[in-house]
Amino acid sequence: MLLTGLFVPMITPFDASGAVAFSALEALARDTLGAGATGLVALGTTAEPSALSAGERRDVLDLLAAVCREWQAPLIVGANDPDQLRILADRPAVVAALSLVPPFLRPGEEGVLAHFAALAAASPVPLVAYHVPYRTAQPMSAAALRRLAAIDGVAGIKLSAGGIDADVIDLMADVPPGFAVLGGDDVVISPLLALGAAGAVLASAHVCTADFAALIEAWRAGDVATARPLGHRLARLSAALFAGPNPTVIKGVLAARGRIPTAAVRLPLLPAGPGAIDAGLMQMR
Repeated sequence: MLLTGLFVPMITPFDASGAVAFSALEALARDTLGAGATGLVALGTTAEPSALSAGERRDVLDLLAAVCREWQAPLIVGANDPDQLRILADRPAVVAALSLVPPFLRPGEEGVLAHFAALAAASPVPLVAYHVPYRTAQPMSAAALRRLAAIDGVAGIKLSAGGIDADVIDLMADVPPGFAVLGGDDVVISPLLALGAAGAVLASAHVCTADFAALIEAWRAGDVATARPLGHRLARLSAALFAGPNPTVIKGVLAARGRIPTAAVRLPLLPAGPGAIDAGLMQMR
């Protein structure tokens, strides 16, 4: 299995009472797939999973799995330990688990590799490692990422290195066969696709989904004349949508457009201010 295309890590919308707005989530998921997304991500960091109860997480997963089954679309699920992975068994829509490089501990490259080897051995589905060193405080060299790719049961990586640095260039110059590099830094997704990324996991693609899907397809086809200006425009949109903590501005924009009932987030996040929301809306025009 090689994961390719556009995956959208779904937000968790809340209603005016603060409860999960499941009907809005279902409509958003259907709209996203209908606009050209390849698949969805459930319970990724964009979904505020640590602020959801166990029951809410279960119901969000059930809903998105049902939508993906109906659309015959792949679902990736955020899961970081054996208990979270265990519940993914016998769910046909789930093709992989998105598992974070252990944050805060800084276990070193050897510790990270041992962690993923153990996690993959316990998982009923392949893993996509989420490498985001500016949040985990754990760097990984290109050589270590190639060793990660060699672990049985690791299908790819959500690469969110914070930019196109020397290790990213090194990795993209020689990606291991069958290892999917999915870009996760929205603002620099176009240059990463130009370097050969197989696809992307993009919170920004809650809006202008068709354009992000077209960007991936243009780079895949080698259509630079289409991809370059489209990538520049979507980079400006992503920068506006990430002007506040994710997903606060995205939720504000979606609420302003009537796609979710409120822009509410749960603590420790606070809602985005009107200026940030207006800037995001302006970049959509």
